[in-house]
Amino acid sequence: MAAEFRWSGQQVLDEGLGAAPVLPGMRGLLRSVRVPEFAGTVFHEVEAKSALNRVPGASRMPFTWTVNPYRGCTHACTYCFARNTHTYLDFDAGADFDHQIVVKVNVARVLERELRSPRWAGEPVAMGTNTDPYQRAEGRYRLMPGIIGALARSGTPFSVLTKGTVLARDLPQLAAAAADVPVSLGVSIALLDRSLQSRLEPGTPSPAARLELVRRIADAGLDCGVMVAPVLPLLTDSAEALDALLAEIAAAGASGVSVLALHLRPGTREWFLAWLAREHPGLVEPYARLYRRGAYVHAEYRRALAERVRPLLRSHGLDRGVGMPRTPTVEGARTPPAEQLALL
Repeated sequence: MAAEFRWSGQQVLDEGLGAAPVLPGMRGLLRSVRVPEFAGTVFHEVEAKSALNRVPGASRMPFTWTVNPYRGCTHACTYCFARNTHTYLDFDAGADFDHQIVVKVNVARVLERELRSPRWAGEPVAMGTNTDPYQRAEGRYRLMPGIIGALARSGTPFSVLTKGTVLARDLPQLAAAAADVPVSLGVSIALLDRSLQSRLEPGTPSPAARLELVRRIADAGLDCGVMVAPVLPLLTDSAEALDALLAEIAAAGASGVSVLALHLRPGTREWFLAWLAREHPGLVEPYARLYRRGAYVHAEYRRALAERVRPLLRSHGLDRGVGMPRTPTVEGARTPPAEQLALL
């Protein structure tokens, strides 16, 4: 059973890997913690053996390496594409993904060691591609400052994609790192409707708070792209809704926008469609048709969305994409859909 702790009493151990074999595929458990600020959530603190993760060569991701200080995410986004990765730990892809959070407390120290290896070629590293490094717990665990410092000192370019306003804490360090290495920052904002957002992404900061984060990043002299992802068919994909969202993003000072339609991978598919049946039962059958071929929405829908979005991006001066490399991203008819990067 997880112990009950106050955050102020937390100490990260420096000696040895924990030995408890409690989480399959993730040895090194130090302790499991419940805290009053996160009712119903357990944080499994582990000492990881590695920090850098190589992206499989067959992936459509535009980067080769990632760092994920957390597994699972209290953002609890119903559509998060990473949900099924939790099953590797014998957790489920639904409630466990939202409430059983693995914290790699030694990740910065391990990363520093890996970056010193003569085999490390300084390739770009992406963060926020699986679970959000700036989810709420980062405000207490403070793993990202060590990660940012290690990457900057080693001359490694990096990107961060987040929904978490905790990133504002690290803006001075990120600005300093950007003087030495290429740094790409992205904020994920899928919609403006606060009522719908609070049901879709119950653990995330509001759209207004994330727009303010974009402003703060721009005010710090850093480019900030925005991921409008995922676009939800028949819910958030009207020209009017997208135009209003892009107008707010432009006003906040974003340097570019990438727009991606909802993906429904195994694990995510079941969880999201259960939410849809509860919240919008009339859309269950239309979604079954749109996603009848698997995780990606039907090509005709992607073509229609691309045609709708392109002129809106141009009109708001946002037709510059997000992340590494910096290229405009709108899912189109002849281009295979990029992986959804929302934490998403």
